[in-house]
Amino acid sequence: LSVIDSYKLLKEGKELTEEEIFLASALGWCIEWLQAYFLVLDDIMDNSHTRRGQPCWFRVPKVGMIAANDGIILRNHIPRILKKHFRDKPYYVDLLDLFNEVEFQTASGQMIDLITTIEGEKDLSKYSLSLHRRIVQYKTAYYSFYIPVACALLMANENLDNHIDVKNILIDMGIYFQVQDDYLDCFGDPERIGKIGTDIEDFKCSWLVVKALELCNEEQKKILFDHYGKEDPADVAKIKALYNELNLQGVFEEYESRSYEKLTTSIKAHPSKAVQAVLKSFLGKIYKRQK
Repeated sequence: LSVIDSYKLLKEGKELTEEEIFLASALGWCIEWLQAYFLVLDDIMDNSHTRRGQPCWFRVPKVGMIAANDGIILRNHIPRILKKHFRDKPYYVDLLDLFNEVEFQTASGQMIDLITTIEGEKDLSKYSLSLHRRIVQYKTAYYSFYIPVACALLMANENLDNHIDVKNILIDMGIYFQVQDDYLDCFGDPERIGKIGTDIEDFKCSWLVVKALELCNEEQKKILFDHYGKEDPADVAKIKALYNELNLQGVFEEYESRSYEKLTTSIKAHPSKAVQAVLKSFLGKIYKRQK
């Protein structure tokens, strides 16, 4: 939907033709296939249990590790759809480049995420805001935030090299979105977010643990080092109690309002009213979300 919404806004109120709606929808679906492919494989790598309120695909009886190949099949829908519907478009090669580049960026982000949580090498002291930002920028921001707008810009015959500032704002938005996700993983309602958070058990470089490391005293730091990344619910409960003691909910609310102000200011500075509208609509969708 973000591709269609963005394209509509870029056309500044002009009625879209049926073909334009179809093509924007097709690109939206390509992004959905990309996301589905990542999530099916990510759940296997993280040994997760639920996704969107259902068992992860690899946990479904008779699926198991066949899920890895299913992920590859999902990913292969993308070039096939692009070839079928966009081959005669002047921006066809740019679309292929865009999807390839974003897939590489996401896989690189996933790699950084996974190698920081290798069994036997768990070390909280290497976790920092800059590492968190780097993981999030590559693992989430490019494919969730940048690519839908980049697709709409290409359909509107824009050169992506002329829109680096748009990319930067969307990456910042994606980072803010992931910080919300890290927060909801711990403090959100599993009924609402559709999954049971496991960042603490999984020793994730979550925004919450990075903030906790910044704020805690020596005694609290010892609790973090002793109990973070353990499966036992008693260990998880100790970490959550420490997060409450450090008032991470308040710290997050402050971060959220600061990010919102910063993003709003960057958007207002953009010379194109149509592009501003696209960026504003994105920010409106995610600000203060609960799931």
